[in-house]
Amino acid sequence: MKWPSFRWLAVGLLLLSACGQERPADARAPAAQAASAAPALWTVRDKDTTIYLFGTVHVMKPGVDWLKGDIKSAFDRSDELVLEIVEPDDPHLVAGAMAGKAIARDGIKLSDRLNEKDRAAYQAAMTANGLPWQTFEMFNPWMAGMALSVQPLEKLGYQAELGAEKVLARSAKAAGKPVIGLETVEQQLGYFAGLPMKQQISFLTTTVEGLPEMEAEFGRLIQYWQGGEPDKLAAEMNESLEATPELAQVLLIQRNANWAKWIMSRLVRPGTVFIAVGAGHLAGKGSVQDQLRRLGIKSARVRQ
Repeated sequence: MKWPSFRWLAVGLLLLSACGQERPADARAPAAQAASAAPALWTVRDKDTTIYLFGTVHVMKPGVDWLKGDIKSAFDRSDELVLEIVEPDDPHLVAGAMAGKAIARDGIKLSDRLNEKDRAAYQAAMTANGLPWQTFEMFNPWMAGMALSVQPLEKLGYQAELGAEKVLARSAKAAGKPVIGLETVEQQLGYFAGLPMKQQISFLTTTVEGLPEMEAEFGRLIQYWQGGEPDKLAAEMNESLEATPELAQVLLIQRNANWAKWIMSRLVRPGTVFIAVGAGHLAGKGSVQDQLRRLGIKSARVRQ
């Protein structure tokens, strides 16, 4: 079973634990050596309000030149930046929030929740990726699943500080633009922490099963993002969404619906807004654009 969409969500959420620990903003490769990219961009408009919708990648390898052309023009003319969350300046606040939701309250060790076969595969995967499974015994399964969604990507050269949200947040700060969040840290962590134990275990075990294909799978998603191909990105995600409808509803569809309502309410006030959320939220069935359509609000792709 593929879990690319939920892996993207896990990557985005777990990066919260690294808040405030990023490298200098100039860590990007020189533009002359950069790979060109043209990610998709949409607009929602009324007579006095323009809202841009941009799908992001939470981690990226050096040397991808994407903040240019229509994307940069849209960002530059925007009055404010809206992200999924605004990262706290103090990383200890995030660590505290994560620990409070990740620690198992029933006293059952994580490994004891798995059958013999899954336990062996899980412990081997943690060890292979430099994650001491013994340290995770106090946690609920979703936490280990998130760790295994991120650590292999770091080994493959993907970096959190090069993620689109961090680049945009730094640019907004430099330009004096306000940055606001659609959700809080506690809300985002709560999406996983609130999953029934059976679904948490399924998330962990299928993440372990998918590790051998992670490099190729994530590479395709990045390729579709860079090429501005949301339809292909959605097609890559559809299998996981259809196979796990309960998780899709909690982690993706309902959040998209909430954000569409936020956009509808924001259209009441004039101005120009740049919204940047994970690319999976802006692709396929149940996307933010779909939710807007249900509210009678049109969105249009910006053709670069």
